[in-house]
Amino acid sequence: MKRYSILLFAVLLAFSCKDSKENTEITKDPDADLNELFTLMQGSFNSEKQAAADSTYYNISLHMYPIWEEQGRYLYVEQALNSMQDKPYRQRVYEVTQLNDSVFSSAVYTIPNDSLWIGKWKNPAEFNAIGPGSLEERTGCAVLLKRLGENHFKGSTNERDCESTLRGATYATSTVEITSEGIISWDQGFDAQGNQVWGATEGGYIFDKLN
Repeated sequence: MKRYSILLFAVLLAFSCKDSKENTEITKDPDADLNELFTLMQGSFNSEKQAAADSTYYNISLHMYPIWEEQGRYLYVEQALNSMQDKPYRQRVYEVTQLNDSVFSSAVYTIPNDSLWIGKWKNPAEFNAIGPGSLEERTGCAVLLKRLGENHFKGSTNERDCESTLRGATYATSTVEITSEGIISWDQGFDAQGNQVWGATEGGYIFDKLN
């Protein structure tokens, strides 16, 4: 009788564990990984530590803050020399989406009259004066990312798809790694023969997260 009771208990326990696992899988947020990535990308960053250790890198500020939160996962992005934040050299909007179970996209858009939006990352509600329909996508420049682990994503643009005319380039590439500590971003421009004409040559910029 005792042996039968132990066997019955074991069977019930196995079914209980199975049901618990199934319930966990059913209730898991399907957007959990996407939300994790989107959250990691938000905040203010700079490359001060890298610039102090290697004079070939500048101290760059990077601000990325959500806008139009009711319409999707959009980030206003502003980059500038840390000493000249009132004169950014890059202003973009990123749209973060999930393409399938393992691949995420950070599409890149230009924003009209970008000089009007300098510093508006401090007050994202200002962007409600316009909307996603005002943007122009940089076709082929989306960064495709994969989740490597908890709070860890990495990816790049697709080969030569991102056109660029900056400093004699014909295309640009971006490789990005995102963690809870910050973002490593390596942007490079190449001419038609594949020679690099702009961007860091030894590795990406290391942006430490400030907040």
